[in-house]
Amino acid sequence: MSHPHPKETGSPITASCIGLGNSKTPPPGQAGKCVPGYNVMILDDNMQKLKARSLGNIVGYYDTMDAGYMDEEGYLYVMSRVDDVINVAGHRISAGAIEESVLSHGTVADCAVVGKEDPLKGHVPLALCVLKKDINVTEEQVLEEIVKHVRQSIGPVAAFRNAVFVKQLPKTRSGKIPRSTLSALVNGKPYKVTPTIEDPSIFGHIEEVLRQTL
Repeated sequence: MSHPHPKETGSPITASCIGLGNSKTPPPGQAGKCVPGYNVMILDDNMQKLKARSLGNIVGYYDTMDAGYMDEEGYLYVMSRVDDVINVAGHRISAGAIEESVLSHGTVADCAVVGKEDPLKGHVPLALCVLKKDINVTEEQVLEEIVKHVRQSIGPVAAFRNAVFVKQLPKTRSGKIPRSTLSALVNGKPYKVTPTIEDPSIFGHIEEVLRQTL
């Protein structure tokens, strides 16, 4: 179970508190619900609750630079770093924005986008995708559809044209994806797996998929 919190708070802000009636089988990727005593909300400068899909960032308040969201059931998800950008031919493209666009496609359950070195553009985005179970489409069809979807939602400047499909993404115990490690792996550079990764064997699986597809 994930218990995310900055060390300055001294105790978990979110957790799967089973004794309080929370589910023993929460959705994948979530970081739990608010622990009693905390009231997590996304607010504007006037301390008013923001509408869905709005980004909260109040001047003078501690900014962790993490991006995430809360679903309708109250589960919190930590998705990416807001400063995680890919330099594509001089354009700063948000990896998180591409991930959000890919995840909005009905066939993709999980996604991580990293920059792959390119001789012309410097870097281009590459998506590592986990497909939902029991879908009746091929990986080629999904790739074609998500490329079109990203082009429509972000624009051709993103230069998003490729994805690989894996069985699972590596994550830390707090639910974060080690993008710097994945970036090194994708670009054929040495990488180090930190002790906080839940299932280190996933890196070997991704390496094999990359060898077969790229």
